[in-house]
Amino acid sequence: MIKTPDSLTIACVPKKRNLSGSRENYLEAAAFVARTLADANRLRILLCIHAGKKLVSGIVKELNLSQPVVSPHLKELRRALLVRMERRGPFVYYELADSRILEILTALKDLATDLPAAKTPEAALEEIFAALKKLLPALS
Repeated sequence: MIKTPDSLTIACVPKKRNLSGSRENYLEAAAFVARTLADANRLRILLCIHAGKKLVSGIVKELNLSQPVVSPHLKELRRALLVRMERRGPFVYYELADSRILEILTALKDLATDLPAAKTPEAALEEIFAALKKLLPALS
């Protein structure tokens, strides 16, 4: 169990078996973060708050989602230590816990857009046709 700055007690990485060595622990922790990021609404929330602290109501309004949808996602993001929460009276603000999260989101976006483009049947056919055009003059 870990105590976060906002006194939220979490279980960072559930252990199913006895892991020896830091590499296995790192992989379990990375998998935990990856599972947390594996939701489009959580990614939208992280992008929404990347520029600084935002009220929950601001997140709800900007993303056009209901508060009952946003709140559980914020709870999961807090649990994974990806966001920080600050309470000021009745208001609750959220911000990214680490600036590297935005770099990870940017890398994910690049990967998500680059990989499918390279794997489409059309792209594969274009490569085949280009290779055939190079061979055809040699065959004639």
